[in-house]
Amino acid sequence: MNKYLRQLFTAVVALFVILGLSSTIIMAVRANALNNDPRNARSLYHQLGAYRGAILASDGTVMAKSEPVNDAFKYLRTYSNGPLYAPVTGFFSINQTADRGLEASRSMLLNGEADSLIWQRAKAMLTGTTNQGASIETSIDPKLQQVAYDQLGTRDGAAVAIEVSTGRILAMVSTPSYDPNKLATHDTKAASQAYSELSAGQNSPLINRATSQLYPPGSTFKTIVASAALETGDYQTDTKIPAGSSYTLPGTATQLPNDEAQADGVNGQISLQEAVAWSSNTAFAQLGVKLGASKVSDMATKLGFGSTITIDGTESTGTPMTATASTFPSDPTDDKLALASIGQGDTTATPLQMAMVAQAIANNGKLMQPTLVDRVRAADLTVLSQTKPQTMANAFSKDSADKLTTMMESVVTEANPQLAIDGIKVAAKTGTAQIGTDNSAIDGWVIGFAPADNPQIAVAVLVHNTDVYGSLAAGPIMRAMMQEALQQ
Repeated sequence: MNKYLRQLFTAVVALFVILGLSSTIIMAVRANALNNDPRNARSLYHQLGAYRGAILASDGTVMAKSEPVNDAFKYLRTYSNGPLYAPVTGFFSINQTADRGLEASRSMLLNGEADSLIWQRAKAMLTGTTNQGASIETSIDPKLQQVAYDQLGTRDGAAVAIEVSTGRILAMVSTPSYDPNKLATHDTKAASQAYSELSAGQNSPLINRATSQLYPPGSTFKTIVASAALETGDYQTDTKIPAGSSYTLPGTATQLPNDEAQADGVNGQISLQEAVAWSSNTAFAQLGVKLGASKVSDMATKLGFGSTITIDGTESTGTPMTATASTFPSDPTDDKLALASIGQGDTTATPLQMAMVAQAIANNGKLMQPTLVDRVRAADLTVLSQTKPQTMANAFSKDSADKLTTMMESVVTEANPQLAIDGIKVAAKTGTAQIGTDNSAIDGWVIGFAPADNPQIAVAVLVHNTDVYGSLAAGPIMRAMMQEALQQ
């Protein structure tokens, strides 16, 4: 008898162990997966029925908030001036998981489920009040964001502005944009149709062109080659380097010309400063080959190339917002290195990456971690977290940064006076990258910072698939953004 009782007891214990393990797996290990399963209707009602925190601009302007509605979901996510802020906010939809912007990177905080909000949840449960998510205070300057958006207009492009000393992103615009309100509607059919229309094709407005699209940076990349040259100690602003009206790419019969006669130099030679000012292709193609792929690649890497850049969030707060890794070719042949050194060929970059290059030059060679969130507050206004500036890399010396600044000032004073701002010194580098079949179109670029003698704001602007030089397509946008930022 005792034998059978022991067997029964063992079986009961085993069943309880199995029950405990399965409950643990369901409630802990697989909780997030089950909650995020689109077939889980209870989870859907739970998420949409929660009071999601607001997303705010730096001056308190509300970019996104939850409003009470008289339906089964209780709250509707609304976006003020939706297309203007869409690259920053992303969207929260009834039938599409938040996968971009702050709605994704801070999702757990916005919906009140983050670990840091455990006491707020407990308080709401004990008092019988509605649990409210945290609010996200961003670094976005609404006026600067509006200027960049208006200036880009209907063109395909992006603009990014960064505070030089901190890395705070002051503006991040991508056009064409979209209205997140169309995806936030509780009409599932309308939301699905809107998503299908917006996500179709390679030119989807859902793509954040500032962070998720790669473009050949053209001559803006010459700032990186110039910094690599300066760091060797063998080059100064007045050092003469080979130029000429045309350069035959090594091992080929392909001729690389200049766009301006001034870029040819005199007797096949040009100073490094004049090569930057007049954007000499022949000079920088030869300089890149002379330096070698290793030195140019190392400098690009120090400035962020080759790595995905996290802009906001962690796995514990949601789906981190990241920028696609910009690229410089690995172990290229000399002909490809020559092209890569003028921002063509296999060199690609995001507008955010090139804004970071400008920021590093303006900041004495110190590359700052780009950030989008200043602080997070609980519903009772308690500060849960506050972002502090972080250095990503000391890419090059202050001496090299000062020389680069001098050379970039000459881009404006000598070659592009239309980019000048009265009473303010501007440092810039334009770029015109050839794209398309038979190089039939242009990606127009400009990067820069101001004031050059006391840098406050660094800017990168891209206008994709245009038909004019970067100085004409992107230059006026940068100028307008700088004027707006510096008059405040």
